[in-house]
Amino acid sequence: MRRLIEVATERRVTVVMLVVAVGLFGMVSLSRLNLNLLPDVSYPTVTIRSELTGAAPVEVENLVTKPIEEAVGVIRNVRLVRSVSRSGQSDVTLEFLWGTDMDVAGVEVREKLDLLFLPLEASRPLLLRFDPASEPIIRLGLLHKETANAADGAVARLKSLRRLAEDRIKTDLEAEEGTAAVKVSGGLEDEIQIQVDQQKLSQLGIGIEEVAARIRAENVNLSGGRLEEGDQRFLVRTLNEFESVSEFSDAIVAHVAGRPVYLRDIATVERGHKEREAITRVRGRESVELAIYKEGDANTVQVANRLETRLDRVRESLPGDIELVKIYDQSRFISCLLYTSPSPRDS
Repeated sequence: MRRLIEVATERRVTVVMLVVAVGLFGMVSLSRLNLNLLPDVSYPTVTIRSELTGAAPVEVENLVTKPIEEAVGVIRNVRLVRSVSRSGQSDVTLEFLWGTDMDVAGVEVREKLDLLFLPLEASRPLLLRFDPASEPIIRLGLLHKETANAADGAVARLKSLRRLAEDRIKTDLEAEEGTAAVKVSGGLEDEIQIQVDQQKLSQLGIGIEEVAARIRAENVNLSGGRLEEGDQRFLVRTLNEFESVSEFSDAIVAHVAGRPVYLRDIATVERGHKEREAITRVRGRESVELAIYKEGDANTVQVANRLETRLDRVRESLPGDIELVKIYDQSRFISCLLYTSPSPRDS
């Protein structure tokens, strides 16, 4: 200890430089430290989901749930097996012991499922795992400013909101550094609806399966190989996807007595919207939600700050009757935990 004190006294400049270097490296490391709301934790649970369309809960349990339980119940480190059988859907949840390597456990579960024979109508089982890091860091609401929507214009408004969110805002936000994906939900999603007249089909002797197969075959882009000209090479593609309602209507679905039968002859084709499974409301009004997900190793606070700057530019480009509001911001909780001093405990 005496020798250390003598060296520190004789070489004061060296000691000061060492202290400055340590402090500098500490500040650089602190600035690069990732800030997330939850730690990187892998929960030891796996959910096996399989669907059997049109089946009652009892049939789902006997044909799907029980065989899956018997197959995966013998896997190592399984602590508990729980299942829920619904109409057309089976969920089997496996709880493993803490400390189990979930990547290895997932491979073992998949191997057991590959050896299992389920009904042909059942879908291929999916493995679902809960990961806290997969939650969105920001949720946004896109809605009209007026407090009351006219009933005759509500559908058009929700369609326009959905298109605006998918075509412009989603693409703009995904370009920000650290953003992994932006998922859009709510509103009304465009869909071409074909309402077939069964009476006309029976008169022409055409089956509904034939019509569906013909539409699938016509509405597709295919590769046509390549062409070489000198030192240049050209890719050839067949562009045959329908782009409008009229193109759907003009599709030939069959030939009867040597004459073509168009889709408009046997069906009504119109632009509608998909059936909604959920409704999103902000401030009591129907809206479109945008959930923003960050990259796995990105800093939550930094990504949120960069997105805030981009959101200001997005809001300026929106039409005057549309507003973009922030519903949830994960970075606010992290900032509060970092910069809020703990309150004294009650004595």
